[in-house]
Amino acid sequence: MENNVSNDPLHGITLKTIVEQLVQFYGFDTLSELVKIKCFTENPSVKSSLTFLRKTDWARKKVEDLYIRTLPKF
Repeated sequence: MENNVSNDPLHGITLKTIVEQLVQFYGFDTLSELVKIKCFTENPSVKSSLTFLRKTDWARKKVEDLYIRTLPKF
């Protein structure tokens, strides 16, 4: 039988989980330096970040890439 295992490291991980773990690991100050987007620099919150990232594909991609690079450290 064939196993349908995804090679996607983000498979099954919600955007909310990604943002919460990155904020917990880095904090908004460091996160805003690593990913230069306004939702991390001006009045940052998980909720406002999620709203922005769900609408903005390029920003979401940057956050997901950072999460993948950070994954081994969790």
